[in-house]
Amino acid sequence: LLTSHSAEETAAMNPEYQRLLSNREDLLEMIEGLYNFWRRLERFFYIEAPKRSMYAKNRLHHAQFIKANEEFKDLVLHVYRSISENVTGQNPRVYRQLPAGANIGMLTEKIDWDCPAAYAGLADVPFIRLSLIEPPLIIYPVMNTRKGSFEETGKVADGTFDIDSGEWFCFPAKVGDLTAFIFFHQDFISLGLSLSNLFEIATYEEIDGKRPDLMIAFGLPKDRLAGSTMFYEDKENGMLVGMVGHSEEVDYFGYFKKMTLTLHNIAMLNRGRLPLHGAMAYIKLKDGGSANVVIVGDSGAGKSETIEALRTLAEDHICEMRVIFDDMGSLGINADGRVAGYGTEIGAFVRLDDLQAGYAYEEIDRSIFMNPHKINSRLVIPITRYEGAGAHVLRQPVRRAAEARVAREMRRGLLREDVRVGRQGRTDTDAARHRGLRAGGPEGRVDGAVQDYPRDFEEGRGREVGFTCCGISEGRPAGRPFCFLDSLTCPV
Repeated sequence: LLTSHSAEETAAMNPEYQRLLSNREDLLEMIEGLYNFWRRLERFFYIEAPKRSMYAKNRLHHAQFIKANEEFKDLVLHVYRSISENVTGQNPRVYRQLPAGANIGMLTEKIDWDCPAAYAGLADVPFIRLSLIEPPLIIYPVMNTRKGSFEETGKVADGTFDIDSGEWFCFPAKVGDLTAFIFFHQDFISLGLSLSNLFEIATYEEIDGKRPDLMIAFGLPKDRLAGSTMFYEDKENGMLVGMVGHSEEVDYFGYFKKMTLTLHNIAMLNRGRLPLHGAMAYIKLKDGGSANVVIVGDSGAGKSETIEALRTLAEDHICEMRVIFDDMGSLGINADGRVAGYGTEIGAFVRLDDLQAGYAYEEIDRSIFMNPHKINSRLVIPITRYEGAGAHVLRQPVRRAAEARVAREMRRGLLREDVRVGRQGRTDTDAARHRGLRAGGPEGRVDGAVQDYPRDFEEGRGREVGFTCCGISEGRPAGRPFCFLDSLTCPV
């Protein structure tokens, strides 16, 4: 009644309402509390398209999908404002267009894929065809860290994948040049839909009648699995299969990401590629020089941060930096016999504390924040297009590039004569062993000493310094990243 009638009109309709409306301050406080309670919930909506309708290919249905959430948001705001105005008898002077509708939405469609008989329980699960994110998006998973390991099993018991398809969804992801069907229970919907910021959604043609390279079922009954996180190689059906039990202990986005990338790495090894836990970026300088940079290291070593540091410290000289992969990729030999780097993700799952101050707030309209009030808080942020995650050639083998660069820099007088190239392609000096690489003042280590700079560079006269190729070296300080750079000359 209060959406369309004033408090006085409502009280006149029924004497029983008069007592409730007599204390309007308490009533208004209850209305605000209910509205805030609603806004603190993780709110989702989905629209199920008819089977084989291919709604996601029609721009008109895209517009209808977006409009559905806009209308729902307008409805919530209208009801809240109308009731508040009718209780107070006043119109608001400040209108706050808050995201009061759904946080995340999806358009789903059931698609007939090439489902082996052993996985028949997953055959009728709807696929996510479109997703919608209403920023700023903050979700609160139960866990904030990942523990344990993914254990391989030789077989899976019959009935493992017998599920209620009405409680499950599938996110069809492009993981590099592989296709992954990531099935998840509705209890993990916020994490499952957050994959939209990490992986490209596969096309209809990549699903219809096709069998995926990778398949993951997230949220299976625990009593069907020997461990909480399992995988096995189904050679008979040509798939790698991951299984995660339904438990609060795995209510963390890292399990979605790492299980998917672990299966990707096994697939890459089977195809003769070298999977890398690292970051890769294509860098183009304003003077025309360019390079592909690969940085490899343990978790927390600073791979993503090194890429960001390059962007920050040399922003006056870099005209383009395109991230190929941020956490996991692979190297292989292409048809021309050259080393090429291949990406996997279109986004990054990073710690808030590892980002440059203020960066997360600059990207608040694109990011998904997870437990920002806790230690190890994270965000999932898109960083590149899928088309930019393909093969990128590393122009020279590591050692040969290092030797060529050292010889060239020595001829130019930029390096002292006691520089040598190690077995893995590392340049080093006796005088400067384990010194940090100076870049515009701040020190940042790149696998021990890289160069010993002449005095005019130390005094900041802006000489060009070649970043030579760095490889794995014995005695590398624990937790430090190392990198491969393919003939980049970077003015600092």
